[in-house]
Amino acid sequence: MASPGHRDAPELPDFGLLKRLARDQLVYLLEQLPGKKDLFIEADLMSPLDRIANVSILKQHEVDKLYKVENKPAHSSSDQLCFLVRPRIKNVKYVADIVNADKAAGRTRKYKIIFSPQKFYTCEMVLEEEGIYGDVTWDEWNFYLLPLDDDILSMELPEFFRDYFLEGNQRWISTVAQALHLLSSLFGPFTRIYGIGRCAKMTQELWREIMEESEVDNVGRKPEMGSVFLMDRDVDYVTALCSQVVYEGLVDDTFRIKCGSVDFGPEITSSDRSIKVLLNAQDKVFNQIRNEHFSSVFGFLSQKARNLQSQYDRRRGMDIKQMKDFVSQELKGLKQEHRLLSLHIGACESIMKKKTKQDFQELLKTEHALLEGFDIRESISFIEEHINRQVSPIESLRMLCLLSITENGLPPKDYRSLKTQYLQSYGPEHLLTFHNLKSLGILTEQVPGEAVTAVENKVSRLVTDRAAGKLSDAFSSLARKSNFRSISKKLGLIPRVDGEYDLKAPRDMAYVFSGAYVPLSCKIVEQVLERKSWLGLEEVARLLGASEFMATAGEESPAWDSQRVVLAVFLGGCTFSEISALRFLGRERGLRFVFLTTAITNSVRLLEATMEGKA
Repeated sequence: MASPGHRDAPELPDFGLLKRLARDQLVYLLEQLPGKKDLFIEADLMSPLDRIANVSILKQHEVDKLYKVENKPAHSSSDQLCFLVRPRIKNVKYVADIVNADKAAGRTRKYKIIFSPQKFYTCEMVLEEEGIYGDVTWDEWNFYLLPLDDDILSMELPEFFRDYFLEGNQRWISTVAQALHLLSSLFGPFTRIYGIGRCAKMTQELWREIMEESEVDNVGRKPEMGSVFLMDRDVDYVTALCSQVVYEGLVDDTFRIKCGSVDFGPEITSSDRSIKVLLNAQDKVFNQIRNEHFSSVFGFLSQKARNLQSQYDRRRGMDIKQMKDFVSQELKGLKQEHRLLSLHIGACESIMKKKTKQDFQELLKTEHALLEGFDIRESISFIEEHINRQVSPIESLRMLCLLSITENGLPPKDYRSLKTQYLQSYGPEHLLTFHNLKSLGILTEQVPGEAVTAVENKVSRLVTDRAAGKLSDAFSSLARKSNFRSISKKLGLIPRVDGEYDLKAPRDMAYVFSGAYVPLSCKIVEQVLERKSWLGLEEVARLLGASEFMATAGEESPAWDSQRVVLAVFLGGCTFSEISALRFLGRERGLRFVFLTTAITNSVRLLEATMEGKA
């Protein structure tokens, strides 16, 4: 609900243009191999491709058969093979195996590799090593951004998180910079750029270089978006690890939304088959509940069902002409709405069953205690019970990570005990997972801070032994004090509410976590936009261990509605809870947020990226 006196929400750019450009470029690349051809598509690209160009478009451009790039050998009889793949070494080796097998059999064909969104130098090296560099032609399909909805653009690069944050591989940074350049040349220029995090800074610098070398003339052009805000995922792991309780987040946690659509199984469709449902603003039922707290959703759906019924009931008193108009104009829409309503009611029932089975309320209670810093021993007992009962390994790991981050690491005794119990319950193969989580700073063991020790030494020279002992105790408790706690206090992340928090009429972004916690990432965005700078937030950035920056990129006019459109860029993934929270902030402040993310993430995806064999 927008506050009184706010102007209407500004218009968003037409991101359908990105789809049209991607489709046209793909068609052009396919036509570079004239005649009939078979197309091999990597599994990761199938869903994004489906949103851009369906099979009939591919057939129009002489694609004969479609194959999935997989481990087993391909049996294609075509004389022309085209491979649409991500720039990964295993994909280049897959092509090399086919080409070398043909050579051994004395067969001559044409081969073309289309790398999406770009080719990396390592791909060329593998082509040379495999001895097929001269046998294949290659191209790049610069498909950087997939519009999942009116306000969500995804790069569909889930590996970005592991590659950059865990392995320190910076190869995708140029891809993000190119994507921002594309947006800026189509809908820009942006007037202000804010950011926090090392990856954000590198991206901004590379983007600036691309802009300087580019021939796009944005001078005097009225932009369609105002500010851009770049944020690294490691600035806020807490939000990504929390259980989601807004409807869209719960659907993602329960059924896994993939590329903007979800597979609802027979238990939801009340039939013997699964249905693939596209979840976006076009689904009128979904659009009204997606950002709502789950506790409000059932009430809304039952009211909607009553309204639909009363619209159907209007037929009873109609004459023939009215009935004819009703059938031709309204019935189709009502039937479609009825179908969607049934699906979302079914999804809600399924979520309720699963969450009741998981003892979801107890889980949330423990989460909220961790966020607030209360009953830590009780929370540890709850996590131990979880581990010993062998409740899902991911869930137990998620709670361990939340405990560690909110407490700024675990005391050595607790860390060793919990780690041992976890490995005994779920298997020693998770040793590597613990190593990876430690590298990321998500699940760590407390070590007394060197800085604190240095201060202690200075103090002990100035005061008596007895007083120094007391001060030393005070300092060691300071060393254990979590940065999350300090940040939470500074930014007011834990709302102080008298009585019940009204989830039906939320007062702030904390509603996305049942009123218990305002997402840190979203709070930072709110504070910076309010101040139009980082002034007064330097201490927060220092506590986060992340460098903040701001740049002015072009002229701005307060009269332009587009100045109220903010592009929020999440490097390493964004959750549906963060999207719902910033949509709420936008309604409150008369802003519109557009989300650009390397991929949609949640606690499961984030933790799977740290597990060997899952990533």
